[in-house]
Amino acid sequence: MRFQDAAKDARTIVYAGIQADPLVARLAVLAADATYAQRLMARAVMNGESSDAATWRAVFPTILGPGAPDRERSEALLAASLEVAGRGEQARSQYRGAFVEELTEVLVARRLGATAAPAVRRERRILFDGVPAEIHPYDLTVEVPGRSEAWDCKWGARGINADVLNQLDDARRHAAGEETPLRVGLVVFDVRTSCAVRLAQQTASKQGTVVVTLEALDALGGRTPR
Repeated sequence: MRFQDAAKDARTIVYAGIQADPLVARLAVLAADATYAQRLMARAVMNGESSDAATWRAVFPTILGPGAPDRERSEALLAASLEVAGRGEQARSQYRGAFVEELTEVLVARRLGATAAPAVRRERRILFDGVPAEIHPYDLTVEVPGRSEAWDCKWGARGINADVLNQLDDARRHAAGEETPLRVGLVVFDVRTSCAVRLAQQTASKQGTVVVTLEALDALGGRTPR
C-alpha cells in the first residue's frame, strides 16, 4: 500500500483557493474547541436560512444569550458562519466542504501530536499492487506505517452514498489483503440520527467504515465529547 498526490485539474485548482481562504482556517480553529451546541449552531447558520445575527441569538439563547458560558467563542463562530452563509449558494457549498476537511485535519493532528506534521495529508490517492487506482482521492489521509487512516469528509448526511462507501470499503479490503492495517471512515458535520437514516438506505458495504458525526467530533481528536 502506498500513497500518491492527486492529479491537479481546473476544479481542484479553484477549490484550493477556497481551502486557502483564512475564513476556512478560522472557522476550523473555532469549531475544534467548541461544544456540541456551538457546532450545531454553526451548522444551522452556514446553511444560510437567515443572515440576521439577532435571529440566531434568539434561536440559541443558551450559547448566545446574556450570561451564556463561552459566549465569546459562540459569537466568533456566529460571525464566521454568517460570512460563509453570505457567500452565495455555490460558493457556500464549497466553503462548507472545505471547512469540514480543515476541521478534520485539525482534530486528527491534535490526536497524533508531534507525529502529525509529516503524516497528515490532504487530497491523496491510495495505491495497491495489481489494483486499478481510484479516480477520486481521499480528503485526508494519515500516513503512518501500521496506523494509516483514510477519511472522506461530508457537510451533511446526504453526502453519504454508495460510491463513497464502496471506495472506503475497497481500500480497507485491499489493505487487509496486503496485511496492512488501514482505518477508513467518514467525517460528517451532521447529527447522528440523520446519518443513521441515510446509512440505512445504502446497500453498499459499510461494516468496516467508521462514521464520525457532529456528536462525536471530539473523539476524532482524542478527547471525550463535550
